[in-house]
Amino acid sequence: MNEFVRKIEAADNPWNPAEFEAALRAVGPERYHDLHPFHKLLHGGKLSKGQVAAWALNRYCYQEAIPRKDAAFMSRTHDRALRREWIHRIHDHDGTPPEEEGGIERWLVLTDCLGLDRDYVTGMKGALPATRFAVEAYVRFVVEQPLVVAAASSLTELFAPSIHRERIAGMLANYGFVNDDVMAYFKRRLSQAPRDATFALEFVKTYATTRELQDACVEAVRFKCNVLWAQLDALHHAYVVGLIPPGAYRPEGM
Repeated sequence: MNEFVRKIEAADNPWNPAEFEAALRAVGPERYHDLHPFHKLLHGGKLSKGQVAAWALNRYCYQEAIPRKDAAFMSRTHDRALRREWIHRIHDHDGTPPEEEGGIERWLVLTDCLGLDRDYVTGMKGALPATRFAVEAYVRFVVEQPLVVAAASSLTELFAPSIHRERIAGMLANYGFVNDDVMAYFKRRLSQAPRDATFALEFVKTYATTRELQDACVEAVRFKCNVLWAQLDALHHAYVVGLIPPGAYRPEGM
């Protein structure tokens, strides 16, 4: 069967919900960034404090972008019930003072522990150019893609709890400068990410009603994995290989 005929037949035969969910979930074991060599080094205690700081500094750019992409998503829908549900994601990261400090604040506790000045972190001037490009590509994707495809890009949260558990155990065991308070961001995500992923998965399964949209949703999960992978490629190139670009954070001794 030639490729053209196969695509025509697929377009006329969308996956059933179970098949569609299986296709979405299959992306993780193949592409999720828990497979990246940099994470193996991070979780295995093989990095210096300066290298861990470089990771935390660059990852802040991603953390800061999450509520912006979620606000962009909400701005595109007239469905009040959907906005009421999705806004939890913004609250999770930006907080709802004074009751909830939010994930970004918890991330800054981590960068504080690593000796980074808060203004330097939040200014993001020391972040790698590739980090900034990858993060903003994700925000633009959510702005520009069909709403259900934009929602699907968040489904890497299906795979997140395992990497958070690995990170908590590995970093607590291997780095003396890390403690339970510093790992609070990841501990909170163990409950937040599954809640968000469950809602997004049902939304995507309900509204991706054609095979074309289903395929686009699977590609959205792959795209998001690529965004996460690209950030680690940049970190590995700069802080393991040692090719730090001009203007980027430079740990002592590198």
